[in-house]
Amino acid sequence: MNLDAQLDKVLYRYDELRELLSSADGSSFARLSKEFSEIEPVVGAVQALKKARADMAEAEAMMADPEMKDLAEAEYYELKDRLPGLERDVQLMLLPKDEADEKNAILEVRAGTGGEEAALFAGELFRMYERYAATKGWRFEVMDVNETDIGGMKEATATITGRGVFARLKFESGVHRVQRVPATEAGGRIHTSAATVAIMPEAEEVDVQLNDSDLRFDVYRSQGSGGQSVNTTDSAVRVTHIPTGLAVACQQEKSQHKNKATALKLLRARLYDMERAAKDAERAAARKSQVGSGDRSERIRTYNFPQGRVTDHRINLTLYKIDEVMNGTALEEVVEALIAADQAERLAEMA
Repeated sequence: MNLDAQLDKVLYRYDELRELLSSADGSSFARLSKEFSEIEPVVGAVQALKKARADMAEAEAMMADPEMKDLAEAEYYELKDRLPGLERDVQLMLLPKDEADEKNAILEVRAGTGGEEAALFAGELFRMYERYAATKGWRFEVMDVNETDIGGMKEATATITGRGVFARLKFESGVHRVQRVPATEAGGRIHTSAATVAIMPEAEEVDVQLNDSDLRFDVYRSQGSGGQSVNTTDSAVRVTHIPTGLAVACQQEKSQHKNKATALKLLRARLYDMERAAKDAERAAARKSQVGSGDRSERIRTYNFPQGRVTDHRINLTLYKIDEVMNGTALEEVVEALIAADQAERLAEMA
């Protein structure tokens, strides 16, 4: 469908919604109102584009009048310069929306290859996202952490709450690699280690239904780093989803009830993520780009400390500001570039 046909379709639906809302009952009013509020800014952009096109045609016609030629010519070229930007704005608004974009996100970071150094790097990544969340005004709530003796993290989970969290963080899923001289290395040699990041949309009960008969709960005593007992009660909880074999454990809280609630929240998110991944795999078969694949086995980024650079391999972006990225302030540059690359790819598919 060409752009003009899409514009006409949007305007037709807008008029249709206004008519439907005037006679909607309680059960349908909320649904129609939501759609209307979503389409309203698109209509505004469409109307701005159509007006610019009409004004440009009028200015072109006026250029035939010798007395109006200079004024009309200036207006014509000013509108001609604006038109591509207006068209792109509309095209971006018309891109299919990811239903999970406005959801909160669950962050999981796991140490990969590299032993203690990988765990230290995983902890730094976890804190990087915590700082980035702070710069965005989001709430960062730790769900579970499995720490090592020297301050690393074997795995850590958090809920990130705010506006459009998943939309901005969803391209962070994958293998993050670090190259540096570990603090534990006496010889000064550069080592390569890795950690895996997973960003999952937080699932509501309406997104994933969990049947009690499909769940098995196990309780056990929480363990800290080095095998030290955290408390003397069986407060840690492991829940297994029997149909898929997926298991989630939580021991962060001293309350078994709170750990159970957190484990169920995480399980629901993982099941929802699995369902989305299956759908994404079908779509990915027709796509060459890896920007939005979310493949956790894919090496997406390298953090090279000796050279002070961060490289995202999917879009060939390199920033020589590793400290700013790790403290969360420059991560936005990477996030913006990934979103722009994904939008460009989807726009190309629409052409």
